[in-house]
Parts: sequence; C-alpha cells; structure tokens
Amino acid sequence: MTPTTSYRHPADRPTVVRQPVILPAEIPPGVDWVTLPNGVRTLAYTHPTQPPATAAPTAEPIPAWAKTTALLAPTVGGGIAAAGIGLSYAAPGLIAMSHALWSAAALIVAAITAIPLLLRGTRRAANGGRGGGSGTTHITQNITASGMFGRANGTINHR
Repeated sequence: MTPTTSYRHPADRPTVVRQPVILPAEIPPGVDWVTLPNGVRTLAYTHPTQPPATAAPTAEPIPAWAKTTALLAPTVGGGIAAAGIGLSYAAPGLIAMSHALWSAAALIVAAITAIPLLLRGTRRAANGGRGGGSGTTHITQNITASGMFGRANGTINHR
C-alpha cells in the first residue's frame, strides 16, 4: 500500500519556487547558456573560444654587433674581390718585374766578378805591361814581444 498525499491543508501543498529571470545584458563575462547532455539549457561558466587579444609585437632594435657585421661582410668581400682583380691585371707586370729583378741580380754578380779583373788588367798596363814584377809593393812586418805584458817592437820593410 502506498501512502497518499493530501493537499487539503495549505501548509501541505508544495511551494512553487520562482527563479528570477536574467536578462542577456546582466550575464557576466565568462558565463553563457549551455545545453547539457540531457537537453536542459542552463547557465554555466565557459572557457573563451577566442584567444585573448595580445598586444601587437613591437619591433626590437637591431643590436650594434649585427649592424657592424652586416656592414663589414660586404666590405671585406669587396676588398678581396678588388685585390683579386688587381692581381689579375698586374700579373703580366709582376712577371716582367721578376724577370727584371733576376736580370739586375745577374748584372750585380757579373759586376762583382768583373771589376777586380778589370782593375788588375789596368794595373798591369800602368806598370809597362810587365806581369807581377816590380810593379807590386810588398810590405813585411816583424813584431816581437817578451813576456805576457811586455812591450812589442816591430819593423816595417818596404820593397
């Protein structure tokens, strides 16, 4: 047997709870109407579907070392290229100068060996064409000294 409920007395009657009506303008941010899996629509806290607006990225200043490197790289490359072009234009002249230097070195060696021979020939002609006789001067020195700290005496003979 099931108990019966009687609503004859007003205190026995269930009270109807009236929820206040919220206008859409009164809904706070982060709260929205959602439909639950059983089909009931209710208000609930929601995650924002849009990413929060971020401040526009500001341009950072370029570091000084980056500016220096950026300016130095083409300068060094251009200098190397100019040196290569200059050497390619100067190569024939450099080859000619190296031949001239070898010629000058050969001339100096020839002069060093030829001048004493020429001087020897002119001395012989000045002495009447005689070879090695009285035309040359001989000097002899005789030096003697007695003891470790003794005074040295010498004679010079001219012939």
